[in-house]
Amino acid sequence: MKYLHLVWASLFRRKTRTILTLVSIVAAFLLFGLLDAVRTSFNQAGQSANGAQRLQTGSKLSFIQTLPQSLQQQMQQIPGVKTVTYANWFGGAYQDPHNQVFSFAVPDNYLDVYPEVAVSDAERKAFAETRTGALVGERLAQKYGWKVGDKVPLQSTIFADRNGNKNWSFDIVGIMHSTDKKTGGWYDQMFLLHWKLFDDTTPFNRGTVGWYVTRVTDVNQADRVAKAIDALSANSDHETRTLTEQAATASWMKQLADIGLIVGSIMGAVFFTLLLLSGNTMMQAVRERTSELAVLKTIGFSDGSVLAMVLAESLLLLLIGGLIGMGLASLIIPVVSAGSGGMLNLPVMGADSWVLGLGLMVLFGLLVGALPATSAMRLNIVDALAGR
Repeated sequence: MKYLHLVWASLFRRKTRTILTLVSIVAAFLLFGLLDAVRTSFNQAGQSANGAQRLQTGSKLSFIQTLPQSLQQQMQQIPGVKTVTYANWFGGAYQDPHNQVFSFAVPDNYLDVYPEVAVSDAERKAFAETRTGALVGERLAQKYGWKVGDKVPLQSTIFADRNGNKNWSFDIVGIMHSTDKKTGGWYDQMFLLHWKLFDDTTPFNRGTVGWYVTRVTDVNQADRVAKAIDALSANSDHETRTLTEQAATASWMKQLADIGLIVGSIMGAVFFTLLLLSGNTMMQAVRERTSELAVLKTIGFSDGSVLAMVLAESLLLLLIGGLIGMGLASLIIPVVSAGSGGMLNLPVMGADSWVLGLGLMVLFGLLVGALPATSAMRLNIVDALAGR
């Protein structure tokens, strides 16, 4: 651009104000990048399962609807299925109702589908043989100072025993260690109790399961296996929906809240505030340079040139901050996914996200610069130089 040096000088005339505005823009587009990844991740739920080692099967109606335990044997006979296990949410709290523990009731073969979760053979055997046995993640054990041999009381927020008592007692027989933090890291915070104790003790389960987890023999056949599993209960009173683990988590969240509405509302509030802040910055910048703009017109700059220069300044401000923010988001997203231990599978920012982000930068730049640029274009040279 011919007058880029003038635009750059005008933009950083007040360095502190410009930098603070840039920080706000960076924060806004960093948040946009992260939330857009979350939105994209949820929108991908239910797509092809090919490439997934594990599939999760739950009720098609609702995630709180249980499934008959007899489905396990039928699922195991499907070609391409290696192992089938199941689980049910327990909902335990330790000492205080606010100390919620991610606790599940699982059978002996549950860890067979999670090779990235390491438990010694002796501990696996103890879990299978101990009715009140429990396996706990290493980080959870460190948090509460638990060790093998401890007796731990948990209060279930959901299930009571046959006498209506929600206080349960468990014996820690093993500590779980995740060998792959990317896919199994969240098991470091899990509490697994024995299925037999759970199913025999509470009258509310009665031989049903919360969900099934299937390990496939060929990841390229996962989609076929998922469809075969759902076909088993088609047109029954317990129809199922089989998804990848990440897609199943997204599906559960969608039943709890409208993720698209939440993300859209947050971004709407953030960008509205950004427009006010950056708009005020541009208005102040133009007011401070009234006499300078008049001089430019005096030496031959046309009204259109002045309009273009102010708009270019506004666009440059939004583009610098926006590109930095989205660049930071692209670096942070893989870190967030890896740190979630497999609970989140946020996609890398693709071309669609970048195009949308650039479009918003240009749009906001034009909106922010429109009023001050129009004022600069209409500026009367005599009045401006006279200080009126």
